[in-house]
Amino acid sequence: MKEPGFPPLFKGQSAAGADPFVLACSAAEVGCDSGLVIFDLAHDTLRAAIVFAPDEVLSKAAAILPICGVGFQNALGALAPPEVAVHLGWDGSIYVNGGYCGGLRMAAGQTAKDGIPDWMVIDLSLALWPASDETGLTPDVTALFAEGCTDVDAAELLEAWVRHTLVGINAWTDTGTASLHREWTGLAHGLDGTMSIAGQTGTYVGLDEALGLLLKVDDNTVLIPLTANLTRPT
Repeated sequence: MKEPGFPPLFKGQSAAGADPFVLACSAAEVGCDSGLVIFDLAHDTLRAAIVFAPDEVLSKAAAILPICGVGFQNALGALAPPEVAVHLGWDGSIYVNGGYCGGLRMAAGQTAKDGIPDWMVIDLSLALWPASDETGLTPDVTALFAEGCTDVDAAELLEAWVRHTLVGINAWTDTGTASLHREWTGLAHGLDGTMSIAGQTGTYVGLDEALGLLLKVDDNTVLIPLTANLTRPT
């Protein structure tokens, strides 16, 4: 498998089998440069994490999660057969042809909504091969190569994800969230019926201008901000 290459200002680093999310957060904590991409390309899983240095307060900078999601959809859409459908969960989940195939996680160096975080990390984990040959036992879970994507090279997909994410960041910086809002909504998965997010259970109403989730809970409309998806490696 070839080593991936990245656009200017991005630098790749192999995780050598370790967890890229853990390594990226640790590197960010000690002050690595923005644009570090730590990756692990195994035969059955693609894992990668990107370090960002936001210049917006956390409540706005959290838009990097859906930006990276749309970037992944655009990347896979350019490489996969045209019949392969990619959709995104609000929490960062990735679905291929309706089955859960992996997801994105988001971490930040400081969690106060009124402050600019020192760093942010987005982590991607994607199943390439099914964990078991008995795929019928888990019909809601899939893997990329089980969905007709055996010709998709993992390194090329990683490269494309970074490129398309960079395009998305530039568009968001130039024009704000309107186009991101529209594009993400067109790719959304799991917005029908009752959903449980961040301890709230209700029905989907919409997204606010910062892509926060609006849920109808009993007789109230509750806003769950994107920052509810922040996590840290365990």
